[in-house]
Amino acid sequence: MTDVHVAAPSIEDVADITSLWVALVEDQREHGAHLLGEENRADGRAVIEQYVHADGLAIAREGEGKLVGFVMFHVERGLYEQDVRRGIVENVFVVPDRRGEGIGSRLLDFAESELADRNAAVVALSVLADNEAALEWYRERGYHPHRLTMERSIDETES
Repeated sequence: MTDVHVAAPSIEDVADITSLWVALVEDQREHGAHLLGEENRADGRAVIEQYVHADGLAIAREGEGKLVGFVMFHVERGLYEQDVRRGIVENVFVVPDRRGEGIGSRLLDFAESELADRNAAVVALSVLADNEAALEWYRERGYHPHRLTMERSIDETES
């Protein structure tokens, strides 16, 4: 494995991260996601810029060269008081030809460590129900279901 470094990105990395984000979205569509990748590139880029400025993004870079993965994360803020401070991990992505090398684990470790430093007591994330590989990987890392989102087509007849 080529030397891969995980670190916070600079604003100069936003275009490359956005391209990885589009690839992630297209990959998720294979598992039933509704979000469109290329059609949302500009909005995705704007969100990525916000995460970079808020220190809520990490990248995996091969040596001094290309990006091979990223993760986005933040501490949950909402309207209601809760009994736990929750960190949210979003969009753990590693380019397909580099999966299985531990890059995703290093990205997730980075996000979990940053969230712990920000006083998060638990970490939550979402995964598509049809993505068995991701579900198994998160289970192996100690994640378990907390809340399930269910959907059905409005055109389906009720049983």
